[in-house]
Amino acid sequence: MIEIFLNYLKFERNRSDMTVKNYGEDLKAFEKFFEKFNDHLSWESIDSDVIRDWMESMMDKGNNAASINRRLSALRSFYRFALSRHLVTEDPAHGIVGPKKSKPLPQFLKESEMNRLLEPDFWNDSYKDVCARTIIMTFYETGIRLSELVGLDDVAVDFINQQLKVTGKRNKQRIIPFGDELDSTLHDYMKLRDERIHKKTQALFLAEDGLRMNQNQVRNEVRRNLTKVCTLKKRTPHVLRHTFATAMLNHDAGLESVKKLLGHESLSTTEIYTHTTFEQLKREYSNAHPRA
Repeated sequence: MIEIFLNYLKFERNRSDMTVKNYGEDLKAFEKFFEKFNDHLSWESIDSDVIRDWMESMMDKGNNAASINRRLSALRSFYRFALSRHLVTEDPAHGIVGPKKSKPLPQFLKESEMNRLLEPDFWNDSYKDVCARTIIMTFYETGIRLSELVGLDDVAVDFINQQLKVTGKRNKQRIIPFGDELDSTLHDYMKLRDERIHKKTQALFLAEDGLRMNQNQVRNEVRRNLTKVCTLKKRTPHVLRHTFATAMLNHDAGLESVKKLLGHESLSTTEIYTHTTFEQLKREYSNAHPRA
């Protein structure tokens, strides 16, 4: 039956040799599984439980969801074909739902890496370095998005109340507080900027030509400087946003508060960060368990 199906794929559906080979390997792997499972089973007699057991065995062996779903897709195609050609009387693969692909956890920098990166001695006093350090600190201390940062104007910074007025998705505005360190850093940056750069816009972050920095320029500065302290594959402004959220939760911030600071519509979006924040659990365990 496998050979009949593979010939159908090759000669009637004109599928590539690689596709035919992969389908054949997947089907033969399943055949080997159910014959080992019960030597009385055949393609005509297996039921959906056998297929679910096969999926479970693949998960136990460490196969990821994408790999399992690919093999399940081959099995579905095989049974649809076999049913249409009256080679079987039932399709046990119909209605079987494959495993959901797990979303990758957010990547973030360790606090020690951020502390090292933001040390004043790590930077020189050139405009480019001062601007880059201020940008990175703004991302880390406020958690704003790249588009929100490049959209900031000077009037968005309220030094009296130490807060930023940010325009987020769908032009929704939110207020984000900041601390003394960012206050001082922004003051120093703006003073240097106004001394050295011929300003052509009301933008907060300016390129050396006096125009508002664009997203690519900010991305490049962030990547260039994160490379100095971490080995993450992703070294983007969004990683700094993840780092902000993780640091907040690790230091006992409530999930609802972090949601508001990040400008998330749904709490479920913010909850992904709870998978990366084990420090609070460790502290609570150490404080509460008598033998910890």
